[in-house]
Amino acid sequence: MVIGTVKGVALISSPGGGGDGVQGSIQFVQDMRTGHTQVTGEITGLTQGLHGFHVHAYGDTTNGCMSTGPHFNPTNKSHGGPSDGERHAGDLGNVVAGSDGIARIRIKDSQIPLIGPNSIVGRAVVVHADPDDLGRGGHQLSKSTGNAGARVGCGIIGLQSAV
Repeated sequence: MVIGTVKGVALISSPGGGGDGVQGSIQFVQDMRTGHTQVTGEITGLTQGLHGFHVHAYGDTTNGCMSTGPHFNPTNKSHGGPSDGERHAGDLGNVVAGSDGIARIRIKDSQIPLIGPNSIVGRAVVVHADPDDLGRGGHQLSKSTGNAGARVGCGIIGLQSAV
């Protein structure tokens, strides 16, 4: 039996990877006693307002953020908000960027473990240009993507050293 925590990290960059634009660092800490994963971090270079924030299926950035695939959805459910019973595991809702373009992230979730059969390690975290409508927007993309628009930043989730 594993006791304690498991840590992961994703370094966020713009799809072009040019060094400017959207950047950040996201930490994932799974409490093995509760199974919950705490997501914290900061993303810079965003426009002010809400931005969809999701774990996507693939840790592949060979074609920028587009090659990260769809939202991580191991239970084949419709898109929803983070507190909805019907949601993709990777549906983490929205992050909010202030007038300075910085989004400070603090999310606690039970569907994004770092170990086990539905681990998010090796997958990608993606920040979108627009707000996620949480599956309630009535748009044709609401139930699949939250109609959150372009992928403006992404990073592959990896295990983080204890050092």
